Amino acid sequence: VQLQAFGGGLVQAGGSLRLSCAASGRTFSVYAMGWFRQAPGKEREFVAAIGRSGEKTSYAVSVKGRFTISRDNVKNAVILQMNSLKPEDTAVYYCAAPKPYAVPTSYPGNYNNWGQGTQVTVSS
Repeated sequence: VQLQAFGGGLVQAGGSLRLSCAASGRTFSVYAMGWFRQAPGKEREFVAAIGRSGEKTSYAVSVKGRFTISRDNVKNAVILQMNSLKPEDTAVYYCAAPKPYAVPTSYPGNYNNWGQGTQVTVSS
């Protein structure tokens, strides 16, 4: 599956952004999906994940209550709605998919399909 993330940008603290990840190739609904982020000088970290039908979601503690992950298996897309953004949310955000039928996890090593990343910058 090929993934392309978009929707990043510059926003003031307290603002919102909506990231989208478009998938093409194999049937999208066989993949759990995840969002990760990487700030300069830091390791890539888990943000959120969603199961194949969208019934299960999980979030990093740092974003829980502010970010919402969802998916549309008809449009082959996964969305990350980010509210109440903080400067520490600044990073390149990546969408990713594990192998088909794998369960969603927070470990980047379990994902073998990655989008190109989209920059999110939150100013204070």
